Amino acid sequence: MNKRVLILNITSMNELPLMERWLLRDHISENLSRTAPFLSRYLSYRVVPAPPEAVPYGYYNWRVTELWMREPLPLGGTLTATFPPGYDKIVVGQEGKPPYATEWDGQPDGPHPPAICIVPVRPTEDFLGSDLKLTDKTILRWVIAFKYPQGVPLKEGEDWFLNIHSKEVLQQPGIIRYYSHRAVESPFPWHRLAEQWYENFDGWRKSVIDSPPSYTKPPWAKYQTYPFLEPYSDFVSTFILESPTNDFLTDYHGYITAV
Repeated sequence: MNKRVLILNITSMNELPLMERWLLRDHISENLSRTAPFLSRYLSYRVVPAPPEAVPYGYYNWRVTELWMREPLPLGGTLTATFPPGYDKIVVGQEGKPPYATEWDGQPDGPHPPAICIVPVRPTEDFLGSDLKLTDKTILRWVIAFKYPQGVPLKEGEDWFLNIHSKEVLQQPGIIRYYSHRAVESPFPWHRLAEQWYENFDGWRKSVIDSPPSYTKPPWAKYQTYPFLEPYSDFVSTFILESPTNDFLTDYHGYITAV
């Protein structure tokens, strides 16, 4: 079984009320009408606001949504015909840009279209913490989507990630869980989805900012330092907690308002 994972960004938190209303009132009901027979789960997590140090790591600020697919979704199954005014500008950052574009403009300040990955439900590699229990520690999940730069053979990128980089990540002083999913073939450009867990932002900051291990730079690196990939272009990340904010397949009962 595979799942489609969407990492979503909006250009301003000022637009959060509009986008949440659209999502809960319009998009989910329309999407369920098209996709529910093909799904076993439909989960969404509101992103945890991150400290400024996380922004250079391609930080996305809105939601992570997972569609667990019993079978492949029909063409257009995750799109909806109803969008709020200015949707492409709010989600992508550039009016007129298709909101589900898979190519990037390469500018750090945007636009940032949704990062969409299709991966197996179970991790293809489980590096650390498979025996971790929810009662053992608090959990902050750093969700990362990445792709190797254009021109880098997939075999070469995978060799670096699996045999060098992932082993060095395990030396982070605050990491408590680490696994990755290799993306299946799809129209979307991402090669991997990975998760690195910490107890809190202090653990993340100690591991990534203050006391990181010594990393081996790949020969094709665009940057001299970790993560060696171009943020927002080849490397996107965000933070969520262990429990979804919404379970749309079992608990969605339509839009609820207090007025």
